[in-house]
Amino acid sequence: MGMNFIILDIGLLILFVIFISIFLYRRKKNLKKEGLLLLYKTSWGIKLINHVGNKYKKLLKVFSYVSIGLGYCLMAGMLYLFGKIVWIYIFNQDIVRAIKVPPIMPLVPYLPQIFKLDFLPPFYFIYWIIIIAIIAVVHEFAHGIFAAYNKVKIKKTGFGFFPFFLPIFLAAFVELDEKRMAKKSKFKQMAILSAGTFANILTAIFFFGVMWLFFSLAFVPSGVTFDINGIEVYTYSVVGIASISLINGIPLENATHEDLFNSISEDGLNEITAGGKKFFLTKEFLERQQNGEEYVLLYDDAPAINAGLTGAIIEINDVKINSIESLSEELLEYSPGEEVIITTIVDDEEKEYEIVLGENPQNESLPWLGIGFINQKGSGIIGNIVNVLSSFKEPNVFYKPKFEASLFIYNLLWWLALISLSVALINMLPVGIFDGGRFFYLTVLSITKSEKIAKRAFSFMTYFFLFLLLLLMVFWAFSFWG
Repeated sequence: MGMNFIILDIGLLILFVIFISIFLYRRKKNLKKEGLLLLYKTSWGIKLINHVGNKYKKLLKVFSYVSIGLGYCLMAGMLYLFGKIVWIYIFNQDIVRAIKVPPIMPLVPYLPQIFKLDFLPPFYFIYWIIIIAIIAVVHEFAHGIFAAYNKVKIKKTGFGFFPFFLPIFLAAFVELDEKRMAKKSKFKQMAILSAGTFANILTAIFFFGVMWLFFSLAFVPSGVTFDINGIEVYTYSVVGIASISLINGIPLENATHEDLFNSISEDGLNEITAGGKKFFLTKEFLERQQNGEEYVLLYDDAPAINAGLTGAIIEINDVKINSIESLSEELLEYSPGEEVIITTIVDDEEKEYEIVLGENPQNESLPWLGIGFINQKGSGIIGNIVNVLSSFKEPNVFYKPKFEASLFIYNLLWWLALISLSVALINMLPVGIFDGGRFFYLTVLSITKSEKIAKRAFSFMTYFFLFLLLLLMVFWAFSFWG
């Protein structure tokens, strides 16, 4: 999106804050302070919740078992994920330093842009308010529907606001009759508690399906990319550091990794001579490598890097390219030494390159452009989630939107699916402020039959996780001095 849209988006944020401030001021009698939040209480939606909860009893009975089982699965998954995060922060400071985002950081508008998280789509205010509204309302209505099904009275519904900063809508809530809730069986209580996360998972699945369908209708494969997070991937070779004799024409003897790092310039390509052959290197490419003492990866002296080829390749001599296969097939139509005109696209602007193809190092009779393709699939739980959300895309393919708003809508659906899943996971943490805390308490109580043990386990888990969060913040701070 261009600067004009960002200005409009920020303008909407300001207007929204003004509107909410006036709204809350005029209805301040309906506001009640609980903890750090201001709660605006109303009766909106209660009739609908009671209607659904009493009409679909057979379905909700089945869903109660599914919801509780899913709750345990999400709790186990979140415990594993949290453990992995703690491990990374303590033992892999390079990753922490690269990401830069504090471990305790809510997803606020423009967060990916502020911290330059290029592997994530942009996140605007208009996304934020739409997504929060959908996820919070669905989550809390699910609690209310299961409560109505189990004959627990719903006192009020409403919205929560954080008064100390901008009065922006943060969450929805359904206020239940806690005394009647406590008298229900542990199974019924756990079904009500896990209903919100169950609804969030259904929301994630629904919007993933919508996103998949929308992408297939609104985008068309139109080129080939050879970059990772905007950085072009050229072919490279493993070179012994000691064999480097020249850096940008300056002689170097018995080079070490430190010498190499200190000798190359910050910007642009650096010409490296090693073993009588010419290579290239950028500061960024060197910084991304493991600090090996004996070897380094250097870009080959190839046609693509010499021409400064960037962007998605969409044509070769006016022949359309829409996949790696079509790119390879078209290049094989030419011989080494022949000149081709390659058209690329970057930020909706097309650019032409006149490139003389080289000789393939493995087979001198074949042409060589000198670009590379790397598997960009992530690993771990977060990486696998992102992989699933992008599973319908062919790797290294540039997809062109069919109309102007395609990318805007697709990114909104992408964030809806991701945040719905994230909220479901986080909400099942066995910590006091989340539904997972009470869910965990009831589980221990069911096993031990002792309220004393259950309360101690609940308290221990809450304080243990608070300690781990503090530990994460400490190691995050230490990463900047590493």
